[in-house]
Amino acid sequence: MESLLLVLDLAGILVFAISGALLAVRRNLDIVGLLALAALTGLGGGWIRDILIGAVPPASLADWRYLLVPVIAALATFWFHPAVARRERTVDVMDAFGLGLFCVAGSLKALQFDVGPLSAILLGIVTAAGGGVLRDVVVQRVPTVFGPGELYAIPAAAGATLAVVGHELEFPATPVAIVAATVAVTWRLLAILRGWHAPVPRA
Repeated sequence: MESLLLVLDLAGILVFAISGALLAVRRNLDIVGLLALAALTGLGGGWIRDILIGAVPPASLADWRYLLVPVIAALATFWFHPAVARRERTVDVMDAFGLGLFCVAGSLKALQFDVGPLSAILLGIVTAAGGGVLRDVVVQRVPTVFGPGELYAIPAAAGATLAVVGHELEFPATPVAIVAATVAVTWRLLAILRGWHAPVPRA
């Protein structure tokens, strides 16, 4: 389980950091701003999760690999993909992959700290959305998770629920994680591409 969580965490940090770096390029931030936004996006959700479950110091501050990944992602984005970063959908696609990876990693790590299934699902959603919320607040835009009718938290909840149910039923951890993350990513990407929205109150 430890190795699986490490892979999920590092992969989630990578794609979320790229989404933060791409957004930084779109907002014409300099290299310092790009590094900061990439790190905040990639690590923010994990910080919130680890503090809430009492895993302190957070894993990203205790293991150098967690800090290296957003730096590499930011520098690669800075040098090789400035034009791509100006396309809003690219940021959204990278964000969707981060959402899927982190909702699973967050819920599975929460279960390791003996929280209940419902709390683990909630922490999976918090892990998935936390970094993106911090990123959007810093660049002064409405966080994606709070967009009107935005299908963001619901796919994260679906992925986290599948991960928790699979764990409780003692299914093999890796296949469960892959299926759960795939469901969350696919749902989020289809919502972006097809314009699906969650129900909103009638005017």
